[in-house]
Amino acid sequence: MSEVKALNISGEKAKRSVREYSDTGRLLIYLGLTFTLTYIWYFIANPDRSTWEDMGHMRQSFVALGMMFPVISNVLTRVITKEGCKFGGEDNSYFGITFRDRKWVFFIAAVFIPWFYTELSSLIEIALSPASYDPEYYISLEIEKRLLLLLPVAAIVSGVVGSFAAFGEEGGWRGYMMPKLIKIMGRGKALIVGGIIWGLWHAPLTCIGHNFGTDYPGFPYVGILKMCIMCILMGIILTYLTEKSRSVWPAAIMHAVNNAGPSILAGYINPDFAPDTFLGRNAGFIGLIIALLATTIIIMIKWRKS
Repeated sequence: MSEVKALNISGEKAKRSVREYSDTGRLLIYLGLTFTLTYIWYFIANPDRSTWEDMGHMRQSFVALGMMFPVISNVLTRVITKEGCKFGGEDNSYFGITFRDRKWVFFIAAVFIPWFYTELSSLIEIALSPASYDPEYYISLEIEKRLLLLLPVAAIVSGVVGSFAAFGEEGGWRGYMMPKLIKIMGRGKALIVGGIIWGLWHAPLTCIGHNFGTDYPGFPYVGILKMCIMCILMGIILTYLTEKSRSVWPAAIMHAVNNAGPSILAGYINPDFAPDTFLGRNAGFIGLIIALLATTIIIMIKWRKS
């Protein structure tokens, strides 16, 4: 009888040790690990603070390995807090894949959504800055006109193949941070706060010109602000795909296709032709934000209905 009682006491102690981490505590541990490991990596990978343009492709790839730390921190946090890594039910890690209950639809959507908003973004950019339209700009990019029309297909294929790299981010942001934030503060606030956190995480890359270059007024603080706005809007779409598919892989696919730039119209926009005005310099960013905003509004309407 005493042995049974001792086992019960040890079992209760084990349960209490697991429960002592609240969702807020787990989230703070995760964010601490993610930001610390990533920032240390960027310092090691780029000690001389070279700009993105000055790096060779090999070094750029080396620096870009930092995008794996969100998912690494996800696993480390689950180990530290003894949360475990479930593939279903409550506190799902979203690492698994299932096509049941029409969840395959969200994998297809992940492929085409980036194409939709990048083409729309380019169209808006041309409308805002007509002078930047150059019908022969694609020649300077060393792309044949026939191949230019296949660019979205190439971006989709390379995005699907390269989604493992994007899983490094999405496995952390959508697989751990967003579920915790939504539990703590509700979906509406979580989508905004999560986007800001994601944008700030990009700050070291933004400061070396990866996202917007280095030659713009307010560098790098304006660039960090721009990144936060983009991450809020993109984060809404990516979180929607993750929740609906119960997997981070559609988000990883969309992230990778987005990075591949599937726009045909982009081959006709010459940034050197843009007028040196506020609108001319920012037409691309404004076009992207309007396109992303239109896409997120559609997503939010559908989300509310479901």
